[in-house]
Order: sequence, then structure tokens, then C-alpha cells
Amino acid sequence: MKKAVVEDHEASYPDPIAVEAGQVIRPTGAKDNWDGYEWLWAEGPDGKSGWIPDTIVECRYGKTYAMRRYSAVELTCRKGEVLLTIEEIDGWAWCRSDGGRQGWVPLRKLISLEGGEGAQPFSA
Repeated sequence: MKKAVVEDHEASYPDPIAVEAGQVIRPTGAKDNWDGYEWLWAEGPDGKSGWIPDTIVECRYGKTYAMRRYSAVELTCRKGEVLLTIEEIDGWAWCRSDGGRQGWVPLRKLISLEGGEGAQPFSA
């Protein structure tokens, strides 16, 4: 689905956490509520840290595991840019630009171009 950027977005972290399904991660205890979703600050097996949605982790046998592949890379984009949305999770959309760059953009900064007349921007 194509979406237009309604507000500039700058990537927050230059080299954030990325994990594969089944890898052990270490939540630090820091949590944040983003538009009604809980996010955890965690460290991956390579020592990189970042925010991960609590919906992708599972705790068992005293350890926390990633249930799916995930990268916290954000996409820097500008108002008016059109992006292809590949996936949406917990208030964010994984997008690809016309130039092939990919990363997460907050849904509140995007508006659907395929919703027809009356399409509304996402709100906080």
C-alpha cells in the first residue's frame, strides 16, 4: 500500500538492534508506550540496543527470545514523499522509498493514498 509522508521523520539511532527469530535478547527493563503499544529497550546478541515491540518476544526458561526476524532501522523521509508500506506493527510501518531505502516510519506521520476520497492521516 502506498502512503504519503505528512511530517518529516529522522531516524533516531544510527546502528540499532537487529535480531533473527529464536535469538536470545536481553531486555533492560526500560519500557515505553507508543500510541498504545508497549515497546521494550533491549540488547541483541551482537551488543546493539534498541526499541522492540513487546509482541515479538517470548519469555521461556528464564530467557527472552525474538519470535521473528526484526530490525529497528528507521527510514529518514520528508513530507510529501511517497512510500510503499510493506508491513505495519505496533504504530509503525516498514516502508520502502522509490530509491530502495527501507526502514520503519511512525504511522502517525503517514496517510494512505489508496483509501480514496476522505483518507485521513493517522493520529497519535
